[in-house]
Amino acid sequence: MSRNDALRAARLKSGWRSADAAAAALTAHGRQLLDDPHFTVSPRTWRRWEGPRPGWPSEETALVLRDAFGKWPESLGFTTPPGWIRPEHHEETSMQAARFLDVTAAALVPGPLSRQQVDPALVDYFQSQLEGHYRADMMLGPHDLIGTLGPQYQLIDKLTRSATGETRRGLLRVGAAYAALVGWLYQDAGDMSAAVFWRGITQEIALRARDPHLIGYAMVNSAVVRTDLGDGAGVVDLCEAALDEPAAVVPKIHVMAMQQQAHGASLLRDRAEVDRLIDQAARLLPRVDDDLPWGNACRRTPGYLEVQRATCYGRLGLGVEAGALWEEVLALVPATARRDRGVYMARYATAAATARQPEQAVEIVREVAAIAVETGSARMRRELETLERAMRPWHDAPVGQDLAEALAPVTEGT
Repeated sequence: MSRNDALRAARLKSGWRSADAAAAALTAHGRQLLDDPHFTVSPRTWRRWEGPRPGWPSEETALVLRDAFGKWPESLGFTTPPGWIRPEHHEETSMQAARFLDVTAAALVPGPLSRQQVDPALVDYFQSQLEGHYRADMMLGPHDLIGTLGPQYQLIDKLTRSATGETRRGLLRVGAAYAALVGWLYQDAGDMSAAVFWRGITQEIALRARDPHLIGYAMVNSAVVRTDLGDGAGVVDLCEAALDEPAAVVPKIHVMAMQQQAHGASLLRDRAEVDRLIDQAARLLPRVDDDLPWGNACRRTPGYLEVQRATCYGRLGLGVEAGALWEEVLALVPATARRDRGVYMARYATAAATARQPEQAVEIVREVAAIAVETGSARMRRELETLERAMRPWHDAPVGQDLAEALAPVTEGT
């Protein structure tokens, strides 16, 4: 990069249209914050900060930048010196540890617990709740549901310890589905440590249930995490493992594993393999007719496989092809599926930028910003960061400023 884009973007979002205006505003802010009439940032200093070698500000200037923008200098493109530890680092580390303990608590309740009679009808009760949770996830995003599902999983785990026979196996199966959904919610919220933890819980319970369909489903769920981590080979390994005994699993598992393996192929830059896997999954999709309560996105999501193909094409840099697919998909997605629609539109905007249509990209993204703030989806924010990278060729053009203004509601909340 030839200049400090992070600081420039922060300046534009604050309404400071030039280095002179930014220097004057930060000077005034610093004098008030520090109660120091001599605090000064010159226009020349600000221009150096936005250049390719911004250096590192003094300690008091770092505090002023943090107060003005809500970010420490390392998040504003400055060159972090060796040994720098921002003042709130230890507090943040403790908070992250506390959050992770909250995540694991529901899955790690010590036993044995007092035994109780378990009615077999409870298996159907918990299964019937799943579809409502899936629909709520599409409309609300992760944060509102995590607090609900954790205690429900804990109750299922408690009942499983008392149940016997087929009731116990039924509770294990439904518990695996709940754990998988919790893992997905944490992944969507951007907490990959918690997501990996819950994916592991899903695999453990699936193995305890001795259910080959659930074991395959758990493998695909882990592959989704590997996709977000950019590990194409890991994705392929897990999807191939899910289909290790193809005759043992229902067609739905085949469809899920093939489409996720296509994502792995796109990470490995293999378009031919992407198309082969998606086409093969499409031939199997009409055969998905099981009554399993989990993993039904392939039946519930409009244009499910074309969503995967468009995403893979976007990852491969095929902007024109991806854009055409996104236009078709978005015509099918209902307005109530807010989170999914926002993610798809962000990818559509990136495809437009890749196809060198920056004005169209900005027009698309205006709606996405509002959805990202509303749902709190970290996945959507990551898609918007990808868009920002694709828009770098127009950084200094008016359309680049339009993009910064469109994304201001999102970046101001980070």
